[in-house]
Amino acid sequence: MKTLARGLGQIAATVWPEPAIVRMSDFKTNEYSALLGGAGFEPEEENPMIGFRGAARYTSAEYKAGFQLECAAIRYLRDTMGFANVIAMIPFCRTPEEADGVLEVMAAAGLRRGENGFQVYVMCEVPSNVILAEAFAERFDGFSIGSNDLTQLTLGVDRDSGALAHLFRERDPAVLWMIRHVIERAHAAGRKVGLCGQAPSNDPAFAQILVDAGIDTISVTPDSFFAVKTIVAEAERNSSTG
Repeated sequence: MKTLARGLGQIAATVWPEPAIVRMSDFKTNEYSALLGGAGFEPEEENPMIGFRGAARYTSAEYKAGFQLECAAIRYLRDTMGFANVIAMIPFCRTPEEADGVLEVMAAAGLRRGENGFQVYVMCEVPSNVILAEAFAERFDGFSIGSNDLTQLTLGVDRDSGALAHLFRERDPAVLWMIRHVIERAHAAGRKVGLCGQAPSNDPAFAQILVDAGIDTISVTPDSFFAVKTIVAEAERNSSTG
């Protein structure tokens, strides 16, 4: 637990006192199974992408103890090491009721949302996160759009399928509607929205779309940072002068 906390502390220190968002574990069953000794503990699933992953694991008998250790690391990181800028983020949370259960487990582990400034964000990567944005905004302090999974589930395209690669497009009108809609509804509820996914890194011009939609933050890979930053700066200038 302390090893994990110290590792995260090295990252949190680089942006102190700005927020450092830590996404809690989101391995899928096939990924856990591939780890040394993991196959004996994981179920076999036909489609791990939409299986036993993310928030669903946190309240389950099979993984709850592991999630409690993750929570202990975040608590140690904030309360003992002093990195109060750390925000926890919950991935692949399908329903508001599932969110309630996860927040209860976190609170029992000493991580209570709102206590000592502690914030909890949610990944927006399931269409239900967009459809029920107001309900999720009641339970979380911010959203981070996971464009890879949101595209996959909006279009019904397995992002790992080479045969369907030509159909996997973040620029698809349905996906763009999802992104714009959740930004609008989250902002109306007073929640910030970021995006973490490959889209801006693979297609820096995609950042223009996000700026126009009112996105608060964009994550990119190091090799695309300057290209995306340039486009974002230009988009913001055009927005302020237009």
